[in-house]
Amino acid sequence: MNPHSEPSKRTGDIPSTPTTVTPSAANPPTSPRSPHTPKPQAPADPPSSSGSSAPTAPTDPQDPAETSSPPGPEKATNPSEPAASSPTSHLTGSATPSRPSHSSAPADAAKAQPAEAQVTLRGPAELADALPYLMGFYPDDSIVMVALNGERGRFGGRVRLGIPTDTAQWPDVADQLAECLISAGQERDSRPAAIIVYLCQEPAAGESGKDVKDRLRSLAQRLRTACGALDVPVLEAVCLSNGRFWSYCCPDFRCCPAEGTPMVMPGTSVMAAAAAYAGMQVRGSLKEMEARLTPRTGPRAAEQEKALDAAAGALVPRMLRRDGAAAVRRDTLDLADAMIHRFRQDTPSGSNRARDACDDALITDAEAADLILGLQDRVTRDRAAEWMDGPAAAPALRLWRALARRCAGGYAEHAVAPLTLAGWVCWSTEDGPSARVALSCALAIDPDYTFAQLLHRAVNEGLDPEPLRRCLREQHREAAAEPRPAAPAPAAKDTRQPTKRPVPTRPGPAGRPRGPRGGTGPGSRTTDGRGRRRAGRDGDRSRR
Repeated sequence: MNPHSEPSKRTGDIPSTPTTVTPSAANPPTSPRSPHTPKPQAPADPPSSSGSSAPTAPTDPQDPAETSSPPGPEKATNPSEPAASSPTSHLTGSATPSRPSHSSAPADAAKAQPAEAQVTLRGPAELADALPYLMGFYPDDSIVMVALNGERGRFGGRVRLGIPTDTAQWPDVADQLAECLISAGQERDSRPAAIIVYLCQEPAAGESGKDVKDRLRSLAQRLRTACGALDVPVLEAVCLSNGRFWSYCCPDFRCCPAEGTPMVMPGTSVMAAAAAYAGMQVRGSLKEMEARLTPRTGPRAAEQEKALDAAAGALVPRMLRRDGAAAVRRDTLDLADAMIHRFRQDTPSGSNRARDACDDALITDAEAADLILGLQDRVTRDRAAEWMDGPAAAPALRLWRALARRCAGGYAEHAVAPLTLAGWVCWSTEDGPSARVALSCALAIDPDYTFAQLLHRAVNEGLDPEPLRRCLREQHREAAAEPRPAAPAPAAKDTRQPTKRPVPTRPGPAGRPRGPRGGTGPGSRTTDGRGRRRAGRDGDRSRR
């Protein structure tokens, strides 16, 4: 089950630390229907133009987490009315005037610190344009909630969830998301001052963007109600569909027409300039990122499944041998090392789809099958995680993605190990959005996979991967320094003459006749208690 599209029983992830991107606008307005919303304050003076027009490198905006799917539908509660934003509130972020805007965030009367530049967002158009930069990708078919912290309205934690197809689940999903985002902020002593809601979905067949906006209106209202019940107002709720955006909070058709407002051209906004200056990267849409990790289908998938069946049949007798597990681990790691070297020697170019096709051509079905089955061993997987930085990181990530695409048919569950390794390499190389997508795909297949759970939480908590990298480097050095067990040498030929055992003398006459040659079987030479030979049956002494 895809956690981006349907709810499950897994709890939401915890948002991470805020970024330095700052929307400057009015304080959160209150709604006359909500008794819990704060009293509005007068807008502060606009910041200087240097603070809003000279963007500097902000911190990584991908630290906050996406949520996993909340529990399924339950009996809905009756929260208070939402703390809606006033459509007339307005505060520009620079000295130059701009058209009135209803989308705003709290302003700070204090001046920004000299070393901290700001990016001021003015209105729903710039808020809509900033979403891919906040997430690191365009979150299609998703609910995104972004917290605004402090009086300055700094972007903080954020949660993302696929829009449930069952509308009966919407009330419980809204309550879960609001609780997840607000409680996570309280744990960090930074309770959100306000929240911005995004609903992103492309039109289905026969639909228009306006139809999507109308269909999701009740979900937007339920999200506003859930946040208002927790005393946190929703400043803006925006619907993005088919290259246009709509506001659910502004009734003024002069600034928010019914047919929607076209999105700004990519790369022309203030947020795009700040992102380019800071080296931030938008990695396409969520669907495009998931497609790079999805198992192949069609005739090629059938061929790969046959190779996996053959490799599984050959693996069982190898594991049953003495030291078979150690031999399989050693062969798997040697093959993975050879594949990483092969991928490093051949770096493809072009689009993501073209590069993935080139990577698929670099590894055969048999090699992929041996690696996929070998990585199911926990010790082998942990050793493979040592390829996480330096020149081996990029080819290792390409290899893990290629192996995840090879887990076809009945071997779909085997993709958890390469997906988790891909997420680990992305996190190690400071690519948080790609790490979350890969780990979310792994947990969608196996929610109880411990390694993926730990990494997912570490990414969402904004932890530093360097301590784990140091541990793996030390483990790699110890493994390299430890000599492999040598094969036992053949035993040297013993040239000494064997000592002869003394033959005990038999009692009886020395010159007695011997039995027939070869008659050494049982009963052929039996003696009685006095040392005399007993005759066999019918007088036959040999008893053959």
